[in-house]
Amino acid sequence: MTHRTLLAWFAVGHLANDWPIAALWLVLPAAGLALDLAPGEVGLLFTVAGLGGALAYLPAGMLADRVANRGRLLVATVWWVAAGYGLAAMAPGFWSLALLLSLAGMGNAAWHPIATGVLSRTAGDRRAHALGMHAVGGTLAEVLAPLFAGVLLAHLGWRGALAISALPALLFGICFVRAARTVPQGDRAAAGAADLRHLLAAWRRTGGLRLVALICAYNMALMALLSMIPLYLAAARGLAPATVGLVFAGLLVAGALAQPWVGRVSDIVGRRPVLVAGNLAAGLAGAMLVFEPPFWPMIAAMAVAVGASDAIRAAVLATAVDRAERGHATALGIAFVLLDGVGALGALLAGLAAGVSWPHMFALAASLSLAAAALAGAPAFGRRPDTAAADTERR
Repeated sequence: MTHRTLLAWFAVGHLANDWPIAALWLVLPAAGLALDLAPGEVGLLFTVAGLGGALAYLPAGMLADRVANRGRLLVATVWWVAAGYGLAAMAPGFWSLALLLSLAGMGNAAWHPIATGVLSRTAGDRRAHALGMHAVGGTLAEVLAPLFAGVLLAHLGWRGALAISALPALLFGICFVRAARTVPQGDRAAAGAADLRHLLAAWRRTGGLRLVALICAYNMALMALLSMIPLYLAAARGLAPATVGLVFAGLLVAGALAQPWVGRVSDIVGRRPVLVAGNLAAGLAGAMLVFEPPFWPMIAAMAVAVGASDAIRAAVLATAVDRAERGHATALGIAFVLLDGVGALGALLAGLAAGVSWPHMFALAASLSLAAAALAGAPAFGRRPDTAAADTERR
């Protein structure tokens, strides 16, 4: 399988894998309204789902670095996603829904370090660009799935919308079975215990700890916005589900299209200026939302806050991989734990802040983005991206 074909399959797989979890941005607020949940309880559902996924990231990354047949692992994750979210649609109550979302999220989570680990090792000095191309699939899911979920919610309710949202993963799982055999084989000895200890030691150094804090603040801000914007538009602005889905999808378009380009820019000029600019733009736009401006200025500020954060995701991941000489999937597993594990707390905190007032929620998101910008602007915390080529030569 050529690298370009691999990118295409993985981007489509990322889209199918993330489709049901992206639909949750509208499905869970709708479930919250149907079940008469408080904003904090809706935020808790997002957080529990994220924490469940976080449990799978590191084991999946380590497994991908130790198992030769990564294609078979990827097929298993897609089937897990289809089954998990289908079962979650039948959950009888709040806690059963939270548990099933957590279990389904493990399958969704496992795809990411496996697929991105393969791409990182085959991309050479175009690492962030390759990760950005892969990320386009997931971000397009975040654009399209809420749009379709909004239409489904108007006719089927949240259970039907969630069940149908699991179908793309099911269809891709069927189509990918044969292609999975051509996924590049891995080195069974790519990441042993000594390599894991070396990797964790690198993350514990001053620059590594700063990167950990940056990743957590960055994704907590993004999770705060993504989890609460649909609820805000429905509860505070009175928009219908289909309209909320259309607006939410529109907010994500620019970030989705910009990810490969922004990733390639970070490959050339370095990660630091890209991370500073993206987080600073998101923080300033979020600060505007504190004042709850009129509708169209509000939409513009939301688009900048969400789009700027989304656009730099590949650069964030590439910064994490830059710290690993070997075991790329394991390094990405750690990064995803921080992004969707610790970062998922942003949804809970945002829900609690929204329980006080919506300006408090937007102030929380803006503060986290500005904190991430400040951390990125401190003395360099990662290796320069031009070391990727040297790493490739050593391997």
